Amino acid sequence: MAPALLILLGATVILRADSLSDKKSLLLPPTNFTIKVTGLSQVLLRWESNPDQEPVNIELGYHVRINAPQEEDYETRNTESKRVTVLHKGFSASVQTVPWNGQPLPPSRWVSAELKAPPGSPGTSIVNLTCTTNTTVNNHTPLRPYQVSLHCSWLAGKDAPEDTQYFLYYRYGSWTEECQEYRRDTLNRNTACWFPKTFISSRGSEALAVHANGSSKHAPIKPFDQLFALHAIDRINPPVNVTAEIEGTCLSIQWEKPVSAFPIHCFEYEVKIYNTRKNYFQTEKLMTNAFISIIDDISKYSVQVRATVSSMCRQMGFWSEWSQPIYVGSDDQKPSTEWFLIVLMAAICFILLIFSFICKTGHLWTRLFPPVPAPKSSIQDFFVIVSSEKTVSTETEIEVISYVEDPGFETLEDSVF
Repeated sequence: MAPALLILLGATVILRADSLSDKKSLLLPPTNFTIKVTGLSQVLLRWESNPDQEPVNIELGYHVRINAPQEEDYETRNTESKRVTVLHKGFSASVQTVPWNGQPLPPSRWVSAELKAPPGSPGTSIVNLTCTTNTTVNNHTPLRPYQVSLHCSWLAGKDAPEDTQYFLYYRYGSWTEECQEYRRDTLNRNTACWFPKTFISSRGSEALAVHANGSSKHAPIKPFDQLFALHAIDRINPPVNVTAEIEGTCLSIQWEKPVSAFPIHCFEYEVKIYNTRKNYFQTEKLMTNAFISIIDDISKYSVQVRATVSSMCRQMGFWSEWSQPIYVGSDDQKPSTEWFLIVLMAAICFILLIFSFICKTGHLWTRLFPPVPAPKSSIQDFFVIVSSEKTVSTETEIEVISYVEDPGFETLEDSVF
Protein backbone atom coordinates (compact mmCIF):
# COMPACT_ATOMS: atom_id res chain seq x y z
CA MET A 1 0.00 0.00 0.00
CA ALA A 2 2.74 2.41 0.94
CA PRO A 3 4.66 1.95 -2.33
CA ALA A 4 1.52 2.68 -4.32
CA LEU A 5 0.95 5.91 -2.41
CA LEU A 6 4.50 7.01 -3.05
CA ILE A 7 4.18 6.36 -6.78
CA LEU A 8 0.93 8.38 -6.95
CA LEU A 9 2.46 11.29 -5.04
CA GLY A 10 5.46 11.36 -7.39
CA ALA A 11 3.26 11.45 -10.48
CA THR A 12 1.26 14.35 -9.06
CA VAL A 13 4.42 16.37 -8.43
CA ILE A 14 5.67 15.71 -11.95
CA LEU A 15 2.37 16.77 -13.56
CA ARG A 16 2.27 19.95 -11.49
CA ALA A 17 5.82 20.79 -12.54
CA ASP A 18 4.96 20.22 -16.20
CA SER A 19 1.89 22.45 -15.82
CA LEU A 20 3.96 25.26 -14.32
CA SER A 21 6.54 24.88 -17.09
CA ASP A 22 3.82 25.13 -19.78
CA LYS A 23 2.38 28.20 -18.07
CA LYS A 24 5.77 29.90 -18.08
CA SER A 25 6.28 29.13 -21.78
CA LEU A 26 2.83 30.45 -22.83
CA LEU A 27 3.00 33.85 -24.65
CA LEU A 28 0.33 36.35 -23.66
CA PRO A 29 -1.12 38.99 -26.06
CA PRO A 30 -0.27 42.69 -25.78
CA THR A 31 -2.56 45.01 -23.87
CA ASN A 32 -3.96 48.54 -24.34
CA PHE A 33 -3.76 48.37 -28.14
CA THR A 34 -4.90 51.71 -29.64
CA ILE A 35 -4.93 53.45 -33.03
CA LYS A 36 -4.66 57.24 -33.12
CA VAL A 37 -4.73 59.64 -36.08
CA THR A 38 -1.64 61.87 -35.89
CA GLY A 39 -1.89 63.67 -39.24
CA LEU A 40 -3.34 63.58 -42.71
CA SER A 41 -3.32 59.91 -43.78
CA GLN A 42 -1.16 59.00 -40.79
CA VAL A 43 -1.88 56.85 -37.74
CA LEU A 44 0.03 55.72 -34.67
CA LEU A 45 -0.43 52.14 -33.44
CA ARG A 46 0.51 51.68 -29.78
CA TRP A 47 0.33 48.77 -27.32
CA GLU A 48 1.95 47.47 -24.14
CA SER A 49 3.50 44.15 -23.26
CA ASN A 50 1.30 41.95 -21.10
CA PRO A 51 2.10 42.54 -17.40
CA ASP A 52 1.08 38.97 -16.59
CA GLN A 53 3.65 37.51 -18.94
CA GLU A 54 5.83 35.04 -17.04
CA PRO A 55 9.57 35.47 -17.56
CA VAL A 56 10.88 33.39 -20.42
CA ASN A 57 14.41 32.81 -21.57
CA ILE A 58 13.76 34.18 -25.04
CA GLU A 59 13.41 37.64 -26.60
CA LEU A 60 9.90 38.73 -27.46
CA GLY A 61 8.64 40.68 -30.45
CA TYR A 62 5.34 41.63 -32.05
CA HIS A 63 3.64 40.67 -35.25
CA VAL A 64 1.48 43.50 -36.65
CA ARG A 65 -1.18 42.90 -39.28
CA ILE A 66 -2.95 45.75 -41.08
CA ASN A 67 -6.41 44.50 -41.99
CA ALA A 68 -7.85 47.56 -43.77
CA PRO A 69 -7.77 49.45 -46.05
CA GLN A 70 -5.07 47.10 -47.43
CA GLU A 71 -3.62 43.98 -45.85
CA GLU A 72 -0.02 44.24 -44.68
CA ASP A 73 2.15 42.19 -42.29
CA TYR A 74 5.38 43.10 -40.52
CA GLU A 75 7.24 42.39 -37.27
CA THR A 76 8.78 44.79 -34.77
CA ARG A 77 10.32 44.79 -31.32
CA ASN A 78 8.86 48.21 -30.49
CA THR A 79 5.54 48.74 -28.80
CA GLU A 80 4.39 51.39 -31.27
CA SER A 81 4.35 51.81 -35.03
CA LYS A 82 3.56 54.76 -37.30
CA ARG A 83 1.84 54.06 -40.61
CA VAL A 84 0.98 56.28 -43.59
CA THR A 85 -2.22 55.18 -45.29
CA VAL A 86 -5.53 56.44 -46.65
CA LEU A 87 -8.17 56.77 -43.94
CA HIS A 88 -11.41 57.66 -45.73
CA LYS A 89 -12.24 53.94 -45.92
CA GLY A 90 -11.47 53.32 -42.24
CA PHE A 91 -8.52 51.53 -40.67
CA SER A 92 -8.12 48.37 -38.59
CA ALA A 93 -5.13 46.38 -37.35
CA SER A 94 -4.19 43.48 -35.08
CA VAL A 95 -1.08 42.63 -33.04
CA GLN A 96 0.21 39.50 -31.28
CA THR A 97 3.27 38.53 -29.25
CA VAL A 98 5.81 36.29 -30.99
CA PRO A 99 9.23 34.85 -30.13
CA TRP A 100 11.80 37.12 -31.72
CA ASN A 101 14.74 34.74 -32.08
CA GLY A 102 12.86 31.97 -33.84
CA GLN A 103 12.17 29.74 -30.83
CA PRO A 104 9.51 27.10 -31.56
CA LEU A 105 6.91 28.70 -29.31
CA PRO A 106 3.38 29.38 -30.49
CA PRO A 107 2.47 33.08 -30.76
CA SER A 108 -0.12 34.65 -28.56
CA ARG A 109 -3.65 35.28 -29.67
CA TRP A 110 -4.47 38.45 -31.66
CA VAL A 111 -5.75 41.70 -30.19
CA SER A 112 -7.36 44.22 -32.57
CA ALA A 113 -8.33 47.88 -32.83
CA GLU A 114 -10.28 49.84 -35.41
CA LEU A 115 -10.92 53.34 -36.76
CA LYS A 116 -14.32 53.81 -38.32
CA ALA A 117 -14.62 55.44 -41.75
CA PRO A 118 -15.37 59.16 -41.40
CA PRO A 119 -19.03 60.12 -41.86
CA GLY A 120 -20.43 61.49 -45.10
CA SER A 121 -22.96 60.79 -47.80
CA PRO A 122 -21.85 58.32 -50.49
CA GLY A 123 -20.99 59.89 -53.84
CA THR A 124 -20.21 63.32 -52.41
CA SER A 125 -16.41 63.09 -52.10
CA ILE A 126 -14.11 64.31 -54.85
CA VAL A 127 -13.13 61.95 -57.68
CA ASN A 128 -10.29 61.74 -60.23
CA LEU A 129 -7.76 63.47 -58.00
CA THR A 130 -4.46 64.09 -59.83
CA CYS A 131 -1.41 66.02 -58.60
CA THR A 132 1.90 67.10 -60.11
CA THR A 133 5.01 68.77 -58.70
CA ASN A 134 7.54 70.98 -60.42
CA THR A 135 10.86 72.46 -59.34
CA THR A 136 11.78 76.11 -59.79
CA VAL A 137 14.71 78.28 -58.73
CA ASN A 138 14.42 79.90 -55.30
CA ASN A 139 16.22 83.23 -55.37
CA HIS A 140 15.12 84.30 -51.89
CA THR A 141 16.58 81.53 -49.71
CA PRO A 142 20.23 80.65 -50.43
CA LEU A 143 20.03 77.58 -48.18
CA ARG A 144 17.23 76.23 -50.35
CA PRO A 145 18.19 77.07 -53.95
CA TYR A 146 15.19 75.18 -55.33
CA GLN A 147 11.53 75.17 -54.40
CA VAL A 148 8.76 72.75 -55.35
CA SER A 149 5.29 73.79 -56.47
CA LEU A 150 2.21 71.56 -56.30
CA HIS A 151 -0.82 71.52 -58.57
CA CYS A 152 -3.87 69.28 -57.97
CA SER A 153 -7.17 68.95 -59.80
CA TRP A 154 -10.30 66.86 -59.26
CA LEU A 155 -13.98 66.55 -60.11
CA ALA A 156 -16.98 66.97 -57.85
CA GLY A 157 -18.74 63.81 -56.70
CA LYS A 158 -21.67 62.72 -58.82
CA ASP A 159 -24.07 63.03 -55.86
CA ALA A 160 -22.58 66.21 -54.39
CA PRO A 161 -25.12 69.05 -54.03
CA GLU A 162 -24.62 72.10 -56.19
CA ASP A 163 -23.66 74.22 -53.18
CA THR A 164 -20.82 71.84 -52.23
CA GLN A 165 -17.50 73.49 -51.61
CA TYR A 166 -14.28 71.50 -51.37
CA PHE A 167 -11.08 72.28 -49.47
CA LEU A 168 -7.70 70.69 -50.14
CA TYR A 169 -4.70 70.03 -47.86
CA TYR A 170 -1.37 68.33 -48.33
CA ARG A 171 1.05 66.84 -45.82
CA TYR A 172 4.71 66.09 -46.42
CA GLY A 173 6.74 64.94 -43.42
CA SER A 174 5.70 67.07 -40.49
CA TRP A 175 4.38 69.93 -42.65
CA THR A 176 0.70 70.40 -43.43
CA GLU A 177 -0.73 73.21 -45.58
CA GLU A 178 -4.16 74.24 -46.80
CA CYS A 179 -4.65 75.46 -50.35
CA GLN A 180 -5.08 79.20 -50.84
CA GLU A 181 -5.38 79.43 -54.63
CA TYR A 182 -8.34 77.56 -56.12
CA ARG A 183 -9.85 77.27 -59.57
CA ARG A 184 -13.62 76.81 -59.80
CA ASP A 185 -16.08 75.11 -62.14
CA THR A 186 -19.27 76.57 -63.62
CA LEU A 187 -21.11 76.00 -60.32
CA ASN A 188 -18.38 77.92 -58.44
CA ARG A 189 -17.10 74.73 -56.78
CA ASN A 190 -13.37 74.36 -56.14
CA THR A 191 -11.98 71.82 -58.62
CA ALA A 192 -8.24 72.66 -58.72
CA CYS A 193 -5.58 74.00 -56.40
CA TRP A 194 -2.19 75.65 -56.85
CA PHE A 195 0.59 75.74 -54.23
CA PRO A 196 3.34 77.95 -55.71
CA LYS A 197 5.66 77.14 -52.80
CA THR A 198 5.66 74.01 -50.66
CA PHE A 199 7.78 72.19 -48.12
CA ILE A 200 8.06 69.20 -50.46
CA SER A 201 11.56 67.98 -51.26
CA SER A 202 11.88 66.77 -54.84
CA ARG A 203 14.73 64.49 -53.75
CA GLY A 204 12.76 63.06 -50.83
CA SER A 205 11.42 59.53 -50.60
CA GLU A 206 8.41 60.10 -48.35
CA ALA A 207 4.91 59.80 -49.73
CA LEU A 208 2.88 62.93 -50.35
CA ALA A 209 -0.52 62.83 -48.62
CA VAL A 210 -3.35 64.89 -50.12
CA HIS A 211 -6.67 65.28 -48.30
CA ALA A 212 -9.89 66.91 -49.46
CA ASN A 213 -13.03 67.51 -47.45
CA GLY A 214 -16.10 69.61 -48.13
CA SER A 215 -19.23 71.27 -46.84
CA SER A 216 -22.81 71.66 -47.98
CA LYS A 217 -26.11 72.80 -46.49
CA HIS A 218 -27.92 69.81 -47.95
CA ALA A 219 -25.70 66.79 -47.15
CA PRO A 220 -22.57 65.83 -45.18
CA ILE A 221 -19.66 65.66 -47.60
CA LYS A 222 -17.49 62.57 -47.31
CA PRO A 223 -13.73 63.29 -47.12
CA PHE A 224 -11.16 61.74 -49.43
CA ASP A 225 -7.41 61.26 -49.21
CA GLN A 226 -4.75 59.82 -51.49
CA LEU A 227 -1.04 59.08 -51.33
CA PHE A 228 1.40 59.98 -54.12
CA ALA A 229 4.97 58.82 -54.73
CA LEU A 230 7.01 61.86 -55.70
CA HIS A 231 8.82 60.17 -58.59
CA ALA A 232 5.44 59.38 -60.17
CA ILE A 233 4.12 62.96 -60.13
CA ASP A 234 7.28 65.06 -60.50
CA ARG A 235 7.38 66.91 -63.83
CA ILE A 236 11.03 67.31 -64.72
CA ASN A 237 11.99 70.55 -66.46
CA PRO A 238 13.50 70.27 -69.95
CA PRO A 239 17.25 70.84 -70.40
CA VAL A 240 18.34 74.46 -70.74
CA ASN A 241 20.78 76.36 -72.98
CA VAL A 242 20.56 73.88 -75.85
CA THR A 243 22.97 74.81 -78.66
CA ALA A 244 23.73 73.19 -82.02
CA GLU A 245 26.19 73.94 -84.81
CA ILE A 246 27.29 72.31 -88.05
CA GLU A 247 30.92 71.97 -89.13
CA GLY A 248 31.15 70.21 -92.46
CA THR A 249 29.21 66.99 -91.98
CA CYS A 250 29.30 67.04 -88.16
CA LEU A 251 26.32 68.25 -86.12
CA SER A 252 27.45 69.13 -82.59
CA ILE A 253 24.78 69.53 -79.85
CA GLN A 254 25.28 70.61 -76.23
CA TRP A 255 22.97 71.50 -73.33
CA GLU A 256 22.81 71.97 -69.55
CA LYS A 257 20.93 69.91 -66.96
CA PRO A 258 17.35 70.90 -66.10
CA VAL A 259 16.47 73.18 -63.22
CA SER A 260 16.43 70.54 -60.47
CA ALA A 261 17.79 69.73 -57.02
CA PHE A 262 19.36 66.57 -58.48
CA PRO A 263 23.03 66.82 -59.52
CA ILE A 264 24.17 66.52 -63.12
CA HIS A 265 25.07 62.81 -62.93
CA CYS A 266 21.45 61.91 -62.05
CA PHE A 267 20.01 62.61 -65.50
CA GLU A 268 19.40 60.68 -68.66
CA TYR A 269 18.70 62.48 -71.94
CA GLU A 270 17.06 61.93 -75.29
CA VAL A 271 18.12 63.94 -78.35
CA LYS A 272 15.72 64.24 -81.30
CA ILE A 273 17.10 65.41 -84.65
CA TYR A 274 14.66 66.10 -87.48
CA ASN A 275 15.83 66.39 -91.10
CA THR A 276 13.30 68.78 -92.64
CA ARG A 277 14.32 68.02 -96.23
CA LYS A 278 14.06 64.22 -95.94
CA ASN A 279 11.32 64.24 -93.25
CA TYR A 280 13.43 61.89 -91.11
CA PHE A 281 13.70 61.66 -87.28
CA GLN A 282 16.74 60.43 -85.39
CA THR A 283 16.47 59.82 -81.61
CA GLU A 284 19.38 58.95 -79.33
CA LYS A 285 19.53 58.18 -75.56
CA LEU A 286 22.52 59.55 -73.65
CA MET A 287 23.98 59.86 -70.16
CA THR A 288 26.07 62.92 -71.09
CA ASN A 289 25.08 66.45 -72.03
CA ALA A 290 26.69 66.48 -75.49
CA PHE A 291 26.15 64.64 -78.76
CA ILE A 292 27.81 64.60 -82.21
CA SER A 293 26.10 63.19 -85.30
CA ILE A 294 27.28 62.72 -88.89
CA ILE A 295 24.88 64.41 -91.31
CA ASP A 296 24.67 65.63 -94.89
CA ASP A 297 25.37 69.32 -95.28
CA ILE A 298 22.55 70.20 -97.67
CA SER A 299 19.62 69.94 -95.23
CA LYS A 300 17.99 71.94 -92.49
CA TYR A 301 17.73 70.30 -89.05
CA SER A 302 15.52 70.76 -85.99
CA VAL A 303 17.10 69.77 -82.64
CA GLN A 304 15.29 69.06 -79.32
CA VAL A 305 16.37 67.50 -76.00
CA ARG A 306 14.45 66.10 -73.02
CA ALA A 307 15.51 64.61 -69.66
CA THR A 308 14.54 62.27 -66.83
CA VAL A 309 16.06 61.35 -63.47
CA SER A 310 17.92 58.06 -63.80
CA SER A 311 17.44 55.02 -61.58
CA MET A 312 20.84 55.70 -59.96
CA CYS A 313 19.30 58.55 -57.95
CA ARG A 314 15.66 57.56 -57.52
CA GLN A 315 12.94 55.41 -59.03
CA MET A 316 12.33 56.25 -62.69
CA GLY A 317 9.56 58.71 -63.41
CA PHE A 318 8.28 60.71 -66.35
CA TRP A 319 10.34 62.31 -69.10
CA SER A 320 10.34 66.07 -69.28
CA GLU A 321 8.79 67.97 -72.14
CA TRP A 322 11.00 68.48 -75.20
CA SER A 323 13.05 71.65 -75.23
CA GLN A 324 12.11 74.36 -77.68
CA PRO A 325 13.33 73.40 -81.18
CA ILE A 326 16.41 75.10 -82.57
CA TYR A 327 17.24 75.06 -86.28
CA VAL A 328 20.60 74.65 -87.98
CA GLY A 329 21.67 74.20 -91.59
CA SER A 330 19.85 75.33 -94.73
CA ASP A 331 18.20 73.58 -97.64
CA ASP A 332 17.64 76.77 -99.68
CA GLN A 333 20.82 76.55 -101.77
CA LYS A 334 23.11 73.83 -103.09
CA PRO A 335 26.79 73.63 -102.14
CA SER A 336 29.32 75.29 -104.51
CA THR A 337 30.61 71.99 -105.96
CA GLU A 338 27.15 70.86 -106.99
CA TRP A 339 26.36 74.28 -108.47
CA PHE A 340 29.64 74.19 -110.47
CA LEU A 341 28.73 70.81 -111.99
CA ILE A 342 25.24 72.01 -112.91
CA VAL A 343 26.58 75.19 -114.59
CA LEU A 344 29.29 73.22 -116.42
CA MET A 345 26.80 70.72 -117.86
CA ALA A 346 24.47 73.54 -118.93
CA ALA A 347 27.34 75.34 -120.68
CA ILE A 348 28.43 72.20 -122.55
CA CYS A 349 24.87 71.56 -123.73
CA PHE A 350 24.54 75.17 -124.90
CA ILE A 351 27.81 75.06 -126.86
CA LEU A 352 26.84 71.80 -128.58
CA LEU A 353 23.47 73.26 -129.52
CA ILE A 354 25.06 76.39 -131.09
CA PHE A 355 27.65 74.32 -132.96
CA SER A 356 24.95 72.03 -134.39
CA PHE A 357 22.91 75.03 -135.55
CA ILE A 358 25.91 76.60 -137.33
CA CYS A 359 26.81 73.35 -139.07
CA LYS A 360 23.26 72.90 -140.31
CA THR A 361 22.87 76.40 -141.72
CA GLY A 362 26.30 76.53 -143.48
CA HIS A 363 26.38 72.93 -144.81
CA LEU A 364 29.56 72.66 -142.81
CA TRP A 365 28.57 69.32 -141.52
CA THR A 366 28.47 67.79 -145.05
CA ARG A 367 31.84 69.28 -145.90
CA LEU A 368 33.43 68.13 -142.74
CA PHE A 369 31.89 64.72 -142.95
CA PRO A 370 31.17 63.84 -146.65
CA PRO A 371 29.07 60.74 -147.31
CA VAL A 372 31.03 57.58 -148.01
CA PRO A 373 30.21 56.12 -151.56
CA ALA A 374 28.49 52.78 -151.53
CA PRO A 375 30.21 49.80 -153.35
CA LYS A 376 28.98 49.10 -156.95
CA SER A 377 26.97 46.00 -157.67
CA SER A 378 27.41 43.98 -160.97
CA ILE A 379 23.70 43.34 -161.17
CA GLN A 380 22.97 47.01 -160.78
CA ASP A 381 25.50 47.81 -163.55
CA PHE A 382 23.86 45.27 -165.87
CA PHE A 383 20.47 46.91 -165.48
CA VAL A 384 22.01 50.32 -166.06
CA ILE A 385 23.70 49.15 -169.35
CA VAL A 386 20.57 47.46 -170.67
CA SER A 387 18.52 50.50 -169.87
CA SER A 388 21.03 52.73 -171.70
CA GLU A 389 21.10 50.54 -174.84
CA LYS A 390 17.34 50.45 -174.96
CA THR A 391 17.18 54.16 -174.72
CA VAL A 392 19.70 54.69 -177.53
CA SER A 393 17.91 52.22 -179.84
CA THR A 394 14.61 53.88 -179.36
CA GLU A 395 15.99 57.31 -180.08
CA THR A 396 17.65 56.05 -183.32
CA GLU A 397 14.47 54.42 -184.52
CA ILE A 398 12.54 57.53 -183.99
CA GLU A 399 15.03 59.58 -185.90
CA VAL A 400 14.94 57.22 -188.94
CA ILE A 401 11.21 57.23 -189.15
CA SER A 402 11.10 60.97 -188.95
CA TYR A 403 13.58 61.26 -191.83
CA VAL A 404 11.62 58.96 -194.24
CA GLU A 405 8.36 60.71 -193.67
CA ASP A 406 9.81 64.18 -194.16
CA PRO A 407 7.80 65.93 -196.95
CA GLY A 408 10.80 67.74 -198.22
CA PHE A 409 12.50 64.46 -199.08
CA GLU A 410 9.54 63.29 -201.13
CA THR A 411 9.57 66.42 -203.29
CA LEU A 412 13.18 66.00 -204.10
CA GLU A 413 12.68 62.41 -205.14
CA ASP A 414 9.94 63.25 -207.58
CA SER A 415 11.91 65.90 -209.28
CA VAL A 416 14.86 63.63 -209.94
CA PHE A 417 13.13 60.69 -211.37
